[in-house]
Amino acid sequence: MSQPIKIKNALISVYYKDGLAPLVKLLAAQGVQLFSTGGTEQFIKDLNLPVTAVEDLTGYPSILGGRVKTLHPKVFGGILNRRALAGDQEQIAAYEIPEIDLVIVDLYPFEETVKAGGTPEEIIEKIDIGGISLIRAAAKNFNDVVIIASKNDYPTLQAQLEEQNGETTLAQRKTYAKKAFHTSSHYDTAIFNYFNEEEPLDVFKQSVADAKTLRYGENPHQGAVFYGDLDAMFTKLNGKELSYNNLVDVDAAVALIDEFEDPTFAILKHTNACGIASRPTVKQAWIDALACDPVSAFGGVLITNAEVDLATAEEINNLFFEVLIAPSYQPEAVELFSKKKNRVILKRNEVELSKKQFKTLLNGVIEQDKDLIIEGPEQMTTVTDKVPTAQELKDLYFANKIVKHTKSNTIVLVKDDVLIASGVGQTSRVDALKQAIEKAASFGFSIKGSVMASDAFFPFPDCVEIAADAGITAVLQPGGSIKDADSVAKANEKGIAMVTTGVRHFKH
Repeated sequence: MSQPIKIKNALISVYYKDGLAPLVKLLAAQGVQLFSTGGTEQFIKDLNLPVTAVEDLTGYPSILGGRVKTLHPKVFGGILNRRALAGDQEQIAAYEIPEIDLVIVDLYPFEETVKAGGTPEEIIEKIDIGGISLIRAAAKNFNDVVIIASKNDYPTLQAQLEEQNGETTLAQRKTYAKKAFHTSSHYDTAIFNYFNEEEPLDVFKQSVADAKTLRYGENPHQGAVFYGDLDAMFTKLNGKELSYNNLVDVDAAVALIDEFEDPTFAILKHTNACGIASRPTVKQAWIDALACDPVSAFGGVLITNAEVDLATAEEINNLFFEVLIAPSYQPEAVELFSKKKNRVILKRNEVELSKKQFKTLLNGVIEQDKDLIIEGPEQMTTVTDKVPTAQELKDLYFANKIVKHTKSNTIVLVKDDVLIASGVGQTSRVDALKQAIEKAASFGFSIKGSVMASDAFFPFPDCVEIAADAGITAVLQPGGSIKDADSVAKANEKGIAMVTTGVRHFKH
């Protein structure tokens, strides 16, 4: 059954008034009695519409600086009474409580106040009590009451009331109730997480209000949704919608590029860097990054921390790529890229990223702190007789940044602030090194004078021996193996430098 309910009385109390006027005018035209409070009451009066103050209904004024306005039996009784239950109807008649058929209410901007850096006192005052109670009460009694907890639903309700002569169906009311409970649960999660920052309880609570359905997931037979505000993160200047795999690669690209300050270009494929270079100009950074592995770069995700000018765009335009990300572009560069409609061109905006990461695992969720540590020359301890040169230390730092963002087991080879090659995602560190050496040779790179970084320690000295024989002159590793001494001894025997950092960067 549709169980149509005609709206006779409505309680309206909102923080934001934008978009409200057309709906309020329609309610008044349909003969609905309006009850309201404070600023909303004045808003309705300014529309020259009749409105009854809630304090006239309850007999109590707004008290405690506005903390208590609607918390009264004449309000909640009007919302929660069951129309089909004789006992409820007898009681509201006895106490002269009007049936409230529609509640329009939003919540104090708690999240916005936190993001804006409000004081603790300001933040606490933005914890809504009356509004959240009204939402829950009206949503609970959706059988008889319409609850509108978001301004986004004003046009929908208005259209329904116009088409249905002021009535709503049970299905419509239940949909609004579902949305309202989402609003209340999201709000409570934000408040809990604010209080849970210090001495946190071991509970997992997340709520993301924005959602975007993707074409499919990792593969075409998998459904997928992105939860988050991509429009805040990026301004899309050209191209199709991002896919699941695009988003995974874009996430990896953003994390990698944030390690670098000099003009840097990185090319990623399946979340791993297949080319990266830092140079005085963004154009040269692109040229040298592409030279690392022009084969893998095809169809990749590109990212830079510098503005893309027309000269650089003309170089990039020769390559087929999926996504390009930069903090800014010259207009002529965007015009050039836009000639191919499917290429995604993103301008990255300043957005604070979470310091936590989580994913589903088995029958639960696993959460960890993001790996936000990176060891520079100051944290490198020389453990060999040979001390690395200033350039080798610089290259080891560069390599360490890449290692941190490359799938384990990995070996990264760097020379003069350019990735020469890497061995990625191997089950053996020796295999990773051999892969890197072979790959570097295939693209004509000389390994002599390059440096090597490893994401974990060497349990055996074989990698050190292979590296030295290939012409690598300095090695970085976290250390920590009971056989570290064997690797150090082999490095001394081969006359190469080795540093340890004390920090492992596995990436599974």
